[in-house]
Amino acid sequence: MDFDIHTSVGQIVVEKPGLSQVFDRLGIDYCCRGSTSLSLACDAGGLDVADVLREIAAFIDKPVQESPLDPAKLTSGALADHIVNQHHAFLRSVLPTLANQLDKVIAVHAEHHPELRDVREVFLALKDELELHMMKEEKVLFPLIKELEAATTLPSIHCGSVNNPIRVMVMEHADAGEALDRLRNLTGAFTAPDDACSTYRAVLRGLAELEADLHQHIHKENNILFPRAVAMEAALRTGS
Repeated sequence: MDFDIHTSVGQIVVEKPGLSQVFDRLGIDYCCRGSTSLSLACDAGGLDVADVLREIAAFIDKPVQESPLDPAKLTSGALADHIVNQHHAFLRSVLPTLANQLDKVIAVHAEHHPELRDVREVFLALKDELELHMMKEEKVLFPLIKELEAATTLPSIHCGSVNNPIRVMVMEHADAGEALDRLRNLTGAFTAPDDACSTYRAVLRGLAELEADLHQHIHKENNILFPRAVAMEAALRTGS
């Protein structure tokens, strides 16, 4: 598998999922901006592309324990189910917990850390958007993708084309990515201040875990599931 400066960062992670660890550490967005070439992504992050290519080569060359799941090897329906069972389930568990913890932390620490009020505002808006987003995927888009996968002729699509709900989901992913960036900036990359209590530290750990999981979640949709769905519909339309 050969990567160069023109390969998109999303495709690199599709072909070598473990490289998401490297990109997360370097701050390279392989999910919401997965179509960006490695060269442009490095330029945007102030990184030397030659250094990044060396890191990629070193990661590939060393023995690593890869995740037992390669999402690119799942069928489209199985990948949609995996996203619901792993990532949607994670969000439904962690979002209300973080909301409750944030309320407690603000009551104690907001006087000395007023940025926490902005953290809560950004987080609650993200929470509301993600909850609606998951419902739309589970009720509309994922069933349509499964229908396309099972079809031998193009089914009747009430929204005209699978491209239409996908376009909305991708826009919402971009909004979520911007919210994650704001949360990272507001919290100093989720770094606890010296006077942080255990709940404060738990909130920051939870936000960091939320960011990491959403990166994987959005990557699996934007770079694997959604392009497949578009290709399946196109093939059914042309009969190929």
